[in-house]
Amino acid sequence: MSRGNKPLPLYEGVEIIDIGAEGKAIARVDGVVVFTTGVIPGDIVDLQVTKKREKYQEARVVRIQTDSPDRIPAFCGHFDICGGCKWQYLQYDKQLYYKQKQVYDQLKRIGKVAEPVVMPIKGSADSTFYRNKLEFTFSNRRWLTNDEVRSGDEFGDMDVLGFHVQGMFDKVLNVNKCWLQPDPSNEIRNAVKDYATKNKLAFYDLRNKEGFLRNLIIRTTTIGELMVIVNFFSEDIEKREDLLNFLYTKFPQITSLLYVINQKGNDTITDQEVIIFKGRDYIIEEMEGLRFIIGPKSFYQTNSLQAYELYKVARDFAELTGKEIVYDLYTGTGTIACFIASKAAKVIGIEYVPEAIADAKVNARNNQIANTSFFAGDMKDILTKEFIEVQGHPDVIITDPPRAGMHEEVIAVLLFAAPERIVYVSCNPATQARDIALLSGSYQVTKVQPVDMFPHTHHVENVVLLEKLPKKN
Repeated sequence: MSRGNKPLPLYEGVEIIDIGAEGKAIARVDGVVVFTTGVIPGDIVDLQVTKKREKYQEARVVRIQTDSPDRIPAFCGHFDICGGCKWQYLQYDKQLYYKQKQVYDQLKRIGKVAEPVVMPIKGSADSTFYRNKLEFTFSNRRWLTNDEVRSGDEFGDMDVLGFHVQGMFDKVLNVNKCWLQPDPSNEIRNAVKDYATKNKLAFYDLRNKEGFLRNLIIRTTTIGELMVIVNFFSEDIEKREDLLNFLYTKFPQITSLLYVINQKGNDTITDQEVIIFKGRDYIIEEMEGLRFIIGPKSFYQTNSLQAYELYKVARDFAELTGKEIVYDLYTGTGTIACFIASKAAKVIGIEYVPEAIADAKVNARNNQIANTSFFAGDMKDILTKEFIEVQGHPDVIITDPPRAGMHEEVIAVLLFAAPERIVYVSCNPATQARDIALLSGSYQVTKVQPVDMFPHTHHVENVVLLEKLPKKN
């Protein structure tokens, strides 16, 4: 390994000392920070440097000499290849420790919060089978194991239904058992794969953009509702109906069986027509007696039980008395808006996806909630000073933006609106901290509550309460 004419160094017997942003493991060699992956604090490793920068280096692990006392065996048979659940080898209490530390570090370093007081992270009661949505890819070009590659043999069974191998758009790992979604997710995926293989249905060619079967999406709820969406690349009415009838006959518990004919360049279905084959075009989730419909394009927190914990934190931080006007930004299907409505005078929900707003309105109506209003459109276009003048100045704003955080124009409107409290829910503590720094001239952080939504990953959800600073004389 070299950079120009200078070989990049190999470090032997290096101790991993910490975990940083994005789950990267950290070592320090001769005062230089070295980032790597696949190891945890306490591991003693040999590192081959791959990149040298002025202030840090990146390296790959050549060998683990000594295991950390916190290292445990991975439970998933696909662990070494699949890009998900990368922290399986780290004890769960230690996962929580490093997630909480990530929140603290980001608030202090990026958010410029002097000494953040972070409440103990809320761990997930279920660390496996906790997701309510998974998407699988059909491919005619499966990932070959190292042993298969070394054998030099040619393999005829190249069709696969599973997950993309990390960093390789055209390679898909065949999944036998995934530990993320409860039954009957594994049974459905394996049954579809077996049926497609037996009936010689064409799996999608990711390079040449051709084939019949493209994606399979499975959504579940805690009350046993089940949505299955089959994404076809091309239409063949007889083959499509035969497959869907097989699915519905074998799994009569399917509440919503839908399909899409998607011939565009990417897999997203947000701009595609989703067609009902059997059942409804939505499934239902429940929370504190409220019933929420979830459509095929709707966003809903993917860990339903932890979503309840998250929403309770947001509601507690809002400190509602029943008199407040609340704005719920990035409302999705209106789950938070409906969840807090009984404790507010009025709730205004704003969301980019029109279908989600349609679901939000239905959710409010079905739950007999009369004090909510919902608006669809780009946040920076909807949330204007004129909008606030018409709808009323908010006493509390709850915001739950995507990973990129809030647009600067949205932050400017928040500062104009000047609510007493801002409850900021985030799946990315780094962009959350950035936005907090932009609000720091008018608001101070008074509460911080991390919530673990995704066990065995470095991802962490975080809720921050910002309270308006008193006016200076």
